[in-house]
This record gives sequence, structure tokens and C-alpha cells, in this order.
Amino acid sequence: MFDRRLIQYFDWSLLLLTLIISGIGVGLIYSSVNSVEAVTPSKIHLKQLSWLGIGIFIMTCSFLFSYKKLDRYAPVIYGACAAMLVAVLLFGKTVGGSTRWLDLGVFLFQPSEPAKIGVILLLAHYFAKHVKPWGMGIRELIVPLVFVMVPFSLVLLQPDLGTALLLLLIAGTMAVFAKIERRTFFVLLAAVVILVPLGWFFIEDYQRTRILMLFSPESDPTGAGYHILQSKIAVGSGMLYGKGYMEGTQNILSFLPEQHTDFIFSVLAEEWGFVGAAGLLILFLLFTAFGLNIAYGCRDDFGTLLAFGITAMIFWQTVINIGMVIGLMPVVGMPLPLVSYGGSSVVTTLLGIGILLNISMRRFVKD
Repeated sequence: MFDRRLIQYFDWSLLLLTLIISGIGVGLIYSSVNSVEAVTPSKIHLKQLSWLGIGIFIMTCSFLFSYKKLDRYAPVIYGACAAMLVAVLLFGKTVGGSTRWLDLGVFLFQPSEPAKIGVILLLAHYFAKHVKPWGMGIRELIVPLVFVMVPFSLVLLQPDLGTALLLLLIAGTMAVFAKIERRTFFVLLAAVVILVPLGWFFIEDYQRTRILMLFSPESDPTGAGYHILQSKIAVGSGMLYGKGYMEGTQNILSFLPEQHTDFIFSVLAEEWGFVGAAGLLILFLLFTAFGLNIAYGCRDDFGTLLAFGITAMIFWQTVINIGMVIGLMPVVGMPLPLVSYGGSSVVTTLLGIGILLNISMRRFVKD
């Protein structure tokens, strides 16, 4: 018999917010590619609509069953994601010097996107069974560290430093949320402070250059600093209310790079100004608040950790993308959730939101 409480506890506000942000994304993608003078107008906004349709279908399917079943299958899902990352290194398609995609004939698929969900599921599965009132120590954290380092290393080899670091951020946030012993926390913090500078010697030359450009993009305005400079010009030129839809000069004159993917927030800021940019930020803050509300309202540890992990994934991805666009973080190739063009990113994000809605529906139901 159908339980009416599933409808009662369904988070309609989160669903509406998801559709609003997705709609803004389609509008910005259309503007970003059709404001540029081109021989043939681009129709990638229609492709984005197709991916949104697929993503909404998968999102709907993801809350038709109890999220608690994911606890049982978390290791299998994680293993499948890791296998796809290995397949990318063996058979992947190389684009722009990076091997991140599997060519499935009809479309290209980026396995590092669903790998985020796989990591979140396995960490929620592990932490739910090992969390202690006084917190986890070093011994309890070794296993989840291994869980994270496997996809981290595989993604780093593609190379995709941005997604690899995002996996670490998600894992670290989930571990702190699950609770770490105070002494262990400070030991790990000290280790991070020591190891991060050492990482400088293990990254690629172009990655070092991107980090340096964060502090002085003017030193190479037509080379490595071009992306940051043009993006900051676009954001700043929008002023308070912007130049108007499809009227951004940085976009029209093709000065703005990757305007429909990583730097789509620059298009928004130029066309709609501070008001439009702040409006989108408020929508993402509301999304984070709704996600945290679902996490804190859940009655079981697995659901709480899973909801928190998905919320953290979208939150950190948003922070990194916008930080990159306004020159506060290095350019690492991070899409803005639901807004940037990209099928794998959109479908993965909607899958995560579907799981959030699933938890919201069943967080008060004992089954």
C-alpha cells in the first residue's frame, strides 16, 4: 500500500529550486554561444535541454526506491565507478591534452562525474558503521583514506586536478561532519599544512603556471593569465545591473574563453550585473540550506551522511567555479552545477539531487 507520507515529506522547494537553476543555465548557454559572431548559430542549448531531460528521468527513478538500499550496494557502485576510471586511462578519448572521456558512440561520457557519487556512497556506508560519539581516530580513517585515494589518483592521471581535489574536499568535509577526535583532527591539519607545499613539486608545469597566474595574471596577459583577466573584465564590466541579455561585449567579441562551460558565471555577471550574480548565489545558498535541512532531519546515520555528502559536492563545486571565475582560485576546469554546459555533470548532479529528494521523502519513515 502506498504510504502518503512519502508525498507529505517530499521536498517540493528543492525540486523547484533545481528547475529554476537549470532553466537559468539553459538561458545563459544560449546567450553565451549565440552572442558570439559565428557563421552557423550554435544549438548546444538544445543538447543541454536533452541532457536535462535525461537527468530529470534518472532523478525521478532515483527516488522511486528507498535510499537505504544504496547502503547495501555502495561498495559495488564504488567499484563500478573505479573500473570506469581505469577504462578511461586505457581506452579514453583525449581532448585538449586530457583523457577524461569514454566514447560511447552516441556521446562522450566523463566517468569522473559519477565517481563523486560513488565516493560519497562508500564513505557514508563506512562512516555510518564506524562513527563513534567521541570521534574517529587515525586507525578508523585509514580505510576511508584509501577509498578516496584510489579515484583521486586515477582522476589525477587523466589529468584533472580540479576534480581530484574536489574528491578530497568532499571526503574531508564528510569526515569532519561524521566527527574526528580533536587530537587526530589537529594532527591531520598539521599534515595537510606540511604536505600541500610539497605537492608543488609533483604537479605539472602548466598547473604550477595556473597557480602563479592567480597572483599576477598581468605578467602573461595573452597566455596563461588570459582566462582570469578576461573573466574579471567581464564580471567587473557588468556593474550593478549588467549590459542586458545577449549584450555582453566580452562574450560578443569572443574575448571570454570557455564561455558556455567553466566561465559561464562571467556571462551572467556581464549581462545581469551584480544583481544577477548575487541572485544566483542566493539560489545556491538556498540549495545548500535545503540539503543540510534534509541531512539534519534524517533519522539514520547513513541517510544523514549521504545527504550531507551530496550537498557538500554541489557546494564545493559552486565555490571553486565562482572563485576561479573572479580570480580567487586557480583555473582548474570546474563546471558550475546545473548551469555550465555538459551532459555528464548535469546528469550526475540531478542524480545526486534525486537521492536528496529520496532521503527527504523517507527520512521519517521506518523501513
